[in-house]
Formats: sequence, structure tokens, C-alpha cells
Amino acid sequence: EEQAESVLCVKPAVLVYRLPPRASNRGYRAAEWQLDQPAWSGRMRITAKGKMAFIKLEDKTSGELFAQAPVEQFPSVAVESVTDSSRYFVVRIEDGNGRRAFIGVGFVDRGDAFDFNVALQDHFKWVRQQSKLAKQAENPEQEPKLDLRFKEGETIKLNIANMKKKEGAAGSPRPYPVGPRGLSLLPPPPSGKSAPVCSSGGQPTPAQLPGTPITDSVLSWPQPAAAPSTSAADIWGDFAKASGSSSPQAQANTGWVQF
Repeated sequence: EEQAESVLCVKPAVLVYRLPPRASNRGYRAAEWQLDQPAWSGRMRITAKGKMAFIKLEDKTSGELFAQAPVEQFPSVAVESVTDSSRYFVVRIEDGNGRRAFIGVGFVDRGDAFDFNVALQDHFKWVRQQSKLAKQAENPEQEPKLDLRFKEGETIKLNIANMKKKEGAAGSPRPYPVGPRGLSLLPPPPSGKSAPVCSSGGQPTPAQLPGTPITDSVLSWPQPAAAPSTSAADIWGDFAKASGSSSPQAQANTGWVQF
């Protein structure tokens, strides 16, 4: 059965450089490639077919294939990063006759280089996962089973915060209503009848029954205070009478002057 080919990434602008011979075994450096003189420019398409990935360099207008680099795993010698930049890579291309060559590939935008790198990483991560699942399907007994049971003597503790106590529960007494002057009122008696309220005279006022009009017979009106006696109110009466009955001679003797 022929496998379908999927497109992983497309970049419209890519530059290709000729690689000079390496003087030593150290890594590639993009500064040695004459970056202002690319050998070719076009677009890049990364495709996947089964476990293999393919880096295809194509013409922007016609889509004609310029070069192709098959990648069996990543990272590998098929795709290498340079040591002095994150926008340039060394890619191993192949033709249909088995010939191979290394070229330098660069991106104008750093974000395009990042997408190129991530596309290859994601594909081969998926390949490793598929291989692992296939091995597990072949030998299901070799995979250790996950045991989530409690061991002997093992306990678990749950901390549940912000739990509201029910009204009337133990430890949370219901507050009494507050009177007009900030005084707490006592709760009504168990029978449901209201307690008698004392009047200003000190006598309790009987509670009014439903449907009973308020009359003088059921109210204890305060009695007016007794008027003070004449003798107590007029304490200067005798003095005035005494002064009125005295003779002019007595006034002259005592030194009092009558006005």
C-alpha cells in the first residue's frame, strides 16, 4: 500500500550557498560562506512520507525541483546547525542516482529558521511515539501495570477549606436582635407569647389580644400627681401677714423700712 505524503512546513524565501572546504573537523561557520553572494534562491517545502521527511528546494514560480534532502532522523548529519548563527544550516542533498552533496541553507527571517527546526523535531517525535506504541501492542504483558490501590496501613487526608457552618449548628449561636438604644432584646418565651412591656409608671402593660380594641379599661394610665398643699406652697404667707400687721413704731425700732 502506497503511503500518502503530507506537508509539514512551507517557507517562500530560502537561500542556498556553496560550502568551502573545511580546514579542520570543527563545526561549520556561516561567516565563511560569502553570505552576500547566494548560489540560488527559491522556496522550501518539508514533506513527510511514513517515517521519512524530505526537504525540497523548489523554484518560486514554476515549482520545479532544484534539490532534495531525505532525512531519516533528526538531529543527524543530514541536517546540521552552524556554530555562529541560528538562521543557517548545512543540508545533505541526494539525487536519484545515489550521489550526495552538502550545501548551506539560510533564512532571511529568524522565525522561518525556528519553524524549520520545529517541523523536523515534531515529525520525528511522532515517529518515536508510533514506534513505542507498536512495541507495546506486540508485547502487552511486558509493560508494567499501574497499581493505584491503597497499600496496607496507608491513609489519605483531605483538607477542605472555606466550609460554611449551617445556621443554628453547635458553636454558632444565633445573634439576638438589637433594640433602639443598642440594647439586646431577649428572645420570646417558648409559648410564643410576647413578654409584657413595662410602662413608665413601673406597672406592666398587658399584651393586646388579636381583635381587642385598646380602651381605658385595659391600659394603666399614669395618675396625675397630687397638688401641693397650700401651706407647703406658700411658705412666706405667715411672714407677709406678720409684716403687714406690725405697727410703724415696731418698724422704726427694728430698723426695717417698708416700701
